Amino acid sequence: MVCAQRGYDCVICMAEPFSVERRRLMRMLGAKVIVTPKAGKGTGMVRKAEELCATHGWFLCHQFETEANWKFHELTTGPEIVNDFKGKKLTHWVTGYGTGGTFHGAGKALKAALPDLEIVLAEPSAAGLLASGVPTERNADGSPAESHPAFNPHPIQGWTPDFVPLVLEQAPMDHLMDTLFPIPGDKAVETAKLLAQNEGLLTGISGGGTMYAALETAKTAPEGSVILAMLPDTGERYLSTPLFADIAGDMNEEELDIAKSTPSFQLLPDQEPILQAA
Repeated sequence: MVCAQRGYDCVICMAEPFSVERRRLMRMLGAKVIVTPKAGKGTGMVRKAEELCATHGWFLCHQFETEANWKFHELTTGPEIVNDFKGKKLTHWVTGYGTGGTFHGAGKALKAALPDLEIVLAEPSAAGLLASGVPTERNADGSPAESHPAFNPHPIQGWTPDFVPLVLEQAPMDHLMDTLFPIPGDKAVETAKLLAQNEGLLTGISGGGTMYAALETAKTAPEGSVILAMLPDTGERYLSTPLFADIAGDMNEEELDIAKSTPSFQLLPDQEPILQAA
């Protein structure tokens, strides 16, 4: 969006497993999307971006390494939360991590303003990179040198690439993270569906993962606790993913029965369309 507004050419490198909707949205905004092979994982798309920039003289954003990432959240996201809860109680903040910028930057601002706040950081149980305690091998610029040995594929798109981002690694973890919470992929999908069906909130799989961590945190939190879960994603980006795998495009039996309950404008399987009833 920024590149479109400012007239910059934009090239996005995106690994094959990311949803088709993401590619199409980027292209709608004028970007060129370079899809990299699934086997290359997140490090593969990073290597491709580096290669393209070195070859063509382009600017590389380094969103996984630049301190501008987390500092922006320290100046904006964190203070926004503090302001929203001014004069109110907030005991827990639950978030996941992609680059780690929100956790690092907003976390610093929140802990500075609310020292007793408990921060719960979630990551996929299938890709417990932080849980493993194994550091990411890095190149001189801080980018990952290789895929992390604890990584396994997971359905929570936007969370936990196959390396620990430098932005996250450089966060003062002992000060910021009170709890590291593993999220089963199926629970993230299930919770996202429940949010849509019961609360009218159409969030993505990562939003479902965050809410699952918040709900589980609530089970053991002291009575009267106030838990903030951030859901910075929308479900429309997931139409081609497991989140919508059992959502049919055609009418089911119940819907067909409703359609047939009045005589006009029926579109029934293997029958001629009915317009205005005689």
